[in-house]
Amino acid sequence: MAVAADYIVETRDLTKEFKGFTAVSGVSLRVRRHSIHALIGPNGAGKTTCFNLLTKFLVPTSGRIFFNQRDITHAQPAAVARLGMVRSFQISAVFSHLSVLENVRVALQRRRGGYFHFWRSDRILDQLNDQVMDLLQSVGMTGDVHRLAGELSYGRKRALEIATTLALDPEMLLLDEPMAGMSSEDVLLIAALIRRISANRTILMVEHNLNVVAELSDRISVLKQGRILAEGTYQEVSNNPEVVEAYMGSPDD
Repeated sequence: MAVAADYIVETRDLTKEFKGFTAVSGVSLRVRRHSIHALIGPNGAGKTTCFNLLTKFLVPTSGRIFFNQRDITHAQPAAVARLGMVRSFQISAVFSHLSVLENVRVALQRRRGGYFHFWRSDRILDQLNDQVMDLLQSVGMTGDVHRLAGELSYGRKRALEIATTLALDPEMLLLDEPMAGMSSEDVLLIAALIRRISANRTILMVEHNLNVVAELSDRISVLKQGRILAEGTYQEVSNNPEVVEAYMGSPDD
């Protein structure tokens, strides 16, 4: 059976076991191209394990993964990133001792083949600056270009991390709890940023903030104990009695 072209990612019966414990069990997920798709569920539901399987940080016990109709089940993480699926992690990962501009330049050098020319002259590295400024403009950070990354607020660090991820020119971006640990002001900042950058790419995100999920998501998959419990729009899944019970517990609990 051919993979539908409308879907950028599809998994078929994806399963991951750890020494007898099944973290992900028979997950068949479809992510529509140019959409924002949220993966939600209680703690321990298997969301991060799914992310690790998709980006090849884990090898599935069984099942298959397709990206752009290509079977990537046994591909290496770097190969998947080169194909256009890139992950941003829950914890901000920037070089605190480098400026905002330098952080994005490092990412651009990586896209050019993985060689980091720190010893090259400023004149050579400055050739990347137009691209850096375009990326910083896309995340609203042109005013921070010369600040050290370590001086930024948590929300701005996450915006910078997204800029460095975009430097790899991904077709699909996986965001692991992008709002984790943020103030309400930073949540608004990053939510607006995610909406803006989704215009020409696909986003799959794990997120616990259900207000953000409701605002941003085109479609939602709810996991419980490693299985897909429900799928649909926010209104559909939030009115699903099984989803309500998974989050709130049954009246007898």
